Amino acid sequence: MSSNLQLLAGRVLLSVIFIMAGFSKLGAVAGTAGYMASLGVPFPGLAVWLVIALEILGGLAILAGVFTRYTAWALAAFCVATGFVGHYQPEDQTQMIMLMKNLAMAGGFLALAVSGPGSLSVDARRAGGSQTQPA
Repeated sequence: MSSNLQLLAGRVLLSVIFIMAGFSKLGAVAGTAGYMASLGVPFPGLAVWLVIALEILGGLAILAGVFTRYTAWALAAFCVATGFVGHYQPEDQTQMIMLMKNLAMAGGFLALAVSGPGSLSVDARRAGGSQTQPA
């Protein structure tokens, strides 16, 4: 498999969880805001909409390979922040595994930020060439 197909596959796999999570939150905005409030997130009524926008728009941007490097950095930071805010509970092994999954996704986004989206992307099309080398 070519590196560009591998980058596309990686972008698909990284994006799906965010797109699905964002759309699922649209059906439970109040419940999600309540959960965020219970975690001590400030302004949960606003935060929930920012999270929905980041998850859906960021996920779609990664999927299409548009503004890939910036979006990958943003989602990496989001994964680390939400991992520690929502899952750092050393006494609960399941929550600690969820934290590690968030950190692993952040690592994937950082690798994507460095590698670029590949030639099968909007970024490559706009640049008129390959987007597989660091900028």
